[in-house]
Amino acid sequence: MAFGSFDNNKGVSHTVSEINMVPLIDVMLVLLVIFIITAPLLSHSIKINVPQASAQPVDQEPKVIDLAVDAQGQMYWNEVAVNAEQLTQKFAAESALDPQPELRIRADLNTRYEVLAQVMSSAKAAGLKRLGFITRPGSDTAPAPAGDAAPGSAPQSAEAPSQ
Repeated sequence: MAFGSFDNNKGVSHTVSEINMVPLIDVMLVLLVIFIITAPLLSHSIKINVPQASAQPVDQEPKVIDLAVDAQGQMYWNEVAVNAEQLTQKFAAESALDPQPELRIRADLNTRYEVLAQVMSSAKAAGLKRLGFITRPGSDTAPAPAGDAAPGSAPQSAEAPSQ
């Protein structure tokens, strides 16, 4: 049995450039049915009685150590002058604490890098893990006026390079 068409081409076939949506719809419906069947199986849970505890979290504020270094290389541990041997002993004592304190280094703008490198290396050798630098905010790189820093006062802080 032949089917006729109302085309005027009389037997000349041409390609159809439309997407056949029926197979795609069939696949989507099969996937939908599979997900509907398996979704309740995934939410199956086992009821257990877990012990209840009412404890308050421990708020441990880590101690902060302020280490200031002036232009001559003199070091101040929380505003008290210390030498290199005392500094090493203090680093070892503080590294044994739990939680470890944070070491904040304030260095003068004219402090030699060698002094800072020695301080950082002795802190690392002692086991201190939290180390930071305190800088003065601002973009000016001019040094602060000299003569302000007394031995008991905090020395001037180092400038952060702006790039």
